[in-house]
Amino acid sequence: MRHVFGIVLAVAIAAALFFGAGWGVARITALHSQGVSLTSTHALAAVAVVVGTGLLVGIMLAVPGISPLGAGLPGLLLLAWSALLVVSARRATRLIPMQGHSFAAGFGSMLATGMLALAGAAMVVPLFVPSRWRRGGGEDDYVDIPTGIGLMR
Repeated sequence: MRHVFGIVLAVAIAAALFFGAGWGVARITALHSQGVSLTSTHALAAVAVVVGTGLLVGIMLAVPGISPLGAGLPGLLLLAWSALLVVSARRATRLIPMQGHSFAAGFGSMLATGMLALAGAAMVVPLFVPSRWRRGGGEDDYVDIPTGIGLMR
């Protein structure tokens, strides 16, 4: 059940990276090209969305109770997409969904600059931590449960 929830979280993280970070990066890039400072209201909103997406991914990486699939599956997808960019840039950019929207442009920018490869490399780390795959049912969880004769273990 924990890993099924991890797959649902993986879809949520992938959506947050595509829509949130993609929109934020596109907005920051557009504002920068117009000469607008990052301390303006519009730029701060875009920075806040990118930081929020980063915090969400960081929580998925750091919390040991969350399935490693939550961050690992989107990380593998980002690494595969970045590898496809190296092999065939045209095909990798053509696979970006919703091409006409600003968040797709921001996502493409992150893909082209290698930021998605870096994020993907960090996101697959929990897949290689054996303790993240185990269930938390050790002996310490049963300390306060009465035994058959009414004594505590």
